[in-house]
Amino acid sequence: MNTNKIFFFSFFILLLTACNGGTGKTGMTLDTGVEKKIDSILSQMTLEEKVGQMAQFTIDLIGKGGNAYFSNEPFEVDPAMLDTVIGKYKVGSILNTSNNRARTTEVWENTIRTIQQRALQETGIPVIYGIDAIHGTTYTAGGVLFPQAIGMAATFNTGLMKEGSRITAYETRASNIPWTFAPTMDLGRDARWSRQWESYGEDAYLNAQMAVASTLGFQGEDRNNVGSQHVAACLKHYMGYGVPVSGKDRTPAVIPENDLREKYFEPFRASIEAGALSVMVNSGMINGVSTHADYRLLTQWLKEDLDFDGVIVTDWADVQNLLSRDRVAADYKEAVKKAINAGIDMVMEPYNLAFCPTLIQLVQEDQVPMKRIDDAVRRVLRLKYRLGLFDRPYWPREEYPDFGNSGNEEAAKAAADESITLLKNDNNILPLPPAARILVAGPNAHSMRTLNGGWSYSWQGEKVEEFAQDYNTIYEALQQKFGASNVRYEPGVTYKMDGQYFEENAPEIAKAVTAAGGADYIVLCLGENSYCETPGNLDELTLSENQTELALALQKTGKPLILVLNEGRPRLIRKIEPGAMAVVQTYLPGNFGGDALADIL
Repeated sequence: MNTNKIFFFSFFILLLTACNGGTGKTGMTLDTGVEKKIDSILSQMTLEEKVGQMAQFTIDLIGKGGNAYFSNEPFEVDPAMLDTVIGKYKVGSILNTSNNRARTTEVWENTIRTIQQRALQETGIPVIYGIDAIHGTTYTAGGVLFPQAIGMAATFNTGLMKEGSRITAYETRASNIPWTFAPTMDLGRDARWSRQWESYGEDAYLNAQMAVASTLGFQGEDRNNVGSQHVAACLKHYMGYGVPVSGKDRTPAVIPENDLREKYFEPFRASIEAGALSVMVNSGMINGVSTHADYRLLTQWLKEDLDFDGVIVTDWADVQNLLSRDRVAADYKEAVKKAINAGIDMVMEPYNLAFCPTLIQLVQEDQVPMKRIDDAVRRVLRLKYRLGLFDRPYWPREEYPDFGNSGNEEAAKAAADESITLLKNDNNILPLPPAARILVAGPNAHSMRTLNGGWSYSWQGEKVEEFAQDYNTIYEALQQKFGASNVRYEPGVTYKMDGQYFEENAPEIAKAVTAAGGADYIVLCLGENSYCETPGNLDELTLSENQTELALALQKTGKPLILVLNEGRPRLIRKIEPGAMAVVQTYLPGNFGGDALADIL
């Protein structure tokens, strides 16, 4: 080779090394002291202990109750099941809330302390507890709930996003939980998708900016020392989850390679370079390949191309889904093999204890290399060190005096104020005069559940009314703003609160039309009841027939109508929009959405 070429090539390599600082493509450095501690722990761990660190099970599995799916009330840890999960299988992570309901900080502290004490007794390694703190500390009673992600994106305010995530982190830590499965950063490009509202919308740049702000709010500035005021973020769902061909949750997507790299990968790249400590995988398939078994996307793109040194965790039961749904594995054993060898570090099983002996057998048969196990366990232990769990696996809730305080509530109200979007305002009908007589109608007019949506005190949000009694619905907020005697409520259409999200009671449209006779203005609140994930699937984007008929009937009264949309995805309103003088989109604005809307109107 020509010596000039050799010199140039050597200089080029040196330049790249200097620019990189030896820290990897993400520009992040490892704590060498922590890495030595991890080396020492790994050298002393048995295979059973290592596999246990890669397993994550749901809290109800260790609760007292008739079966693994439901626990007694009040919740109590079952010592026998705790011995099985922690003692026998050495499990390193627990998630979720018991019986699908929010708990007080006291219950969280007592529960997690019990789990940690058993883990320390068994292996000396603390458990890492994870939760879906999506728009606030979702599963803690008394915590502050912010607008859902789609509303936060509508603010275009990264400062608000960061502050909201910081408060969420603080209040989640007050619950003794150091890991949140957020932010959700799927590009929402199919309006039918039931998780549209969990995303920051369709734009790759906005998605990246909001996700980076959220990541920094959750974790703080030092990824190697997250600290007691912050939690680990988990970017989800890597990637392409928000564009299923069918529009249905957890179904296959078809994405051109250039779009996959330039649009869907980009927000994840930006957030990982900002320091995100974990990633959750897309439950579906991309271009015919199950994402949970995709070595190229998990290992090559994330771990190799980005030098990502955090944890890759599955979504709920998605290793089992490789067998039962995707049909890419002959049996459960092959499903586990495919997922772990593809790059999965932790499996959210969440009930099947057979995962542990299955993976042990695969290692013993050399179907999963020990090198892959050690890499996964190193990442899990690293995350636990970064969160300070080896020093303090649990802590007193009294260390968090600002939990649920007025300052946190003011931040949530400010976010709701900025999220609500004015779509139409003919003849400047808004704002309404202070002495206006108002009829408030529609199924979303007097419901805290619809203001919050899913992931609110329970998975589907059906328990919101039990926990949000101190906040104002739209109707109550308008009463406070315009005077109780000036505001009348006659819904016309209501939801069945014990049914599926789209079910409605028999309409009483005539009552609403009659009530409109005494009003100067009609504020008609339409949209959706709360839902989450697969139960939120739909076939038709048009608003329900009952809601459409209610709108048309009220428009015929001749009274000026302000249409308020309270929904998690854009529903079609072509039949009723022309008859509305104003249209206001509230998305899912959280507990202060009613107050924010009243201020805007």
